[in-house]
Amino acid sequence: MKSTDVIAAWGRILMGSTPLLSIEITRECPLSCPGCYAYNDSHLGGGVVLRDLADLRGDELVDGVVGLVARHRPLHVSLVGGEPLMRHRELSRILPRLVAMGVWPMVVTSAVIPIPHEWTDNEKIRVTISVDRLPVHHDVRRKPATYERILKNIKDCKVNVHLTVTQPMMERDDYLDEYFTLWNGRPETRSIWLSLYTPQVGEQAPEILTAESKQALIAKLPDWRRRYPKLLMFSKTGYALTNPPADPSQCTFATMSANYSADLKTRVEPCIFGGTPDCSQCGCAISIALHCLQDYKIKGPLKVGHFVRGSMKIGAFMNRFRPAHAKPARWDRADAAVKHLAEAPALVTIQNAGGSSSNLDAA
Repeated sequence: MKSTDVIAAWGRILMGSTPLLSIEITRECPLSCPGCYAYNDSHLGGGVVLRDLADLRGDELVDGVVGLVARHRPLHVSLVGGEPLMRHRELSRILPRLVAMGVWPMVVTSAVIPIPHEWTDNEKIRVTISVDRLPVHHDVRRKPATYERILKNIKDCKVNVHLTVTQPMMERDDYLDEYFTLWNGRPETRSIWLSLYTPQVGEQAPEILTAESKQALIAKLPDWRRRYPKLLMFSKTGYALTNPPADPSQCTFATMSANYSADLKTRVEPCIFGGTPDCSQCGCAISIALHCLQDYKIKGPLKVGHFVRGSMKIGAFMNRFRPAHAKPARWDRADAAVKHLAEAPALVTIQNAGGSSSNLDAA
């Protein structure tokens, strides 16, 4: 991404557009991963779950996604799921159209199906694969997206690798070192992203890091940053993990993004996790990265955070002069997001992404 792209994004923010967009392009997924937030009962607010939505296919999906992007005019679009590769034919039509619109698209996948080389050959398109744990544990939790299948499906591609750290990984002192060594050495790896498991308010799950484990992980970050050049993190990552945003209205990622589910109508609020995320335990890689950046000084006491919030206020003001159907930004609804959290039930139960199995060949 060039400086001219950043300037263009700033211009869009000032005019009231949303710089970041996330779209769950399908409700289907052949995996049944424990702790998956997309299939959490409260992900879409409790009235409906992802598997109940009427998702789209073919021209209807292609035109729907392109239309949604045209409406929001973002700089970056994340195409998630479900499993996005269940719609790989449509994605092969969507991605070049988004690039032609000046958008940087990213597909987040389990790599359960081969990734088309034309996607990763395009410098503006990013593919991020979720690989949780080392093979002996990952293959049990995320079958059929086993290591063997992943390595076969990303051959000769360049991908980001995303890891969500959970408490069982912290039970062995060198577990994450072994993981980083493996993926830092793979020729397919462009970069490695690190998140911590983010629970819902009141959730009790074995994936949640203990306070001691979190501090032990933070203590290792400087050494990991030095030893594994493909591990993407900032010098202030540890501070940001220790001091996450207090609520969605204070989260740069949440306030600068809009998130849609598989019918392209249902909104995912207050952030990509949906439901009632426990912000005090937020470990989202993008949220933490943007939280790091907001404390960087531009000049004197002026910080990036001041600059961003000021620009968003101008954008929210400009939105008042736009027709109701053309208002994509959600910055003027921060109070509603906080109210949504306050009124949420105290306990949320995570369920596995069960239900009917998906046919990989039918995508």
